[in-house]
Amino acid sequence: MPTIDISKDIHSLSDFKRKTGTFVSQMRKSGHPLILTINGKAELVVQDATAYQELLDEIDELKAIEGIKSGLADVEAGRVTDLDDFESEFRKKNGLSSRTRR
Repeated sequence: MPTIDISKDIHSLSDFKRKTGTFVSQMRKSGHPLILTINGKAELVVQDATAYQELLDEIDELKAIEGIKSGLADVEAGRVTDLDDFESEFRKKNGLSSRTRR
């Protein structure tokens, strides 16, 4: 996601209401979100749907990477459970019968 250009991407909500079409075109062209102010304070962020979806996808990817790192750290530290022990405990906890192995 491109960084915000404070000289072009911060506007009042009133200005945004008057020139919505212009600002939408600007967002599409630049890929930047807009910061909208109310009484001089930043209150809202407006961005196009594609940029928002990309942001959500990046967050999901970062969460997955963090989960993988955490799992690898657990393995490194020996905080693991044998698969057979896990399956046995899982079946017991969930009231499932034992599975016969082939």
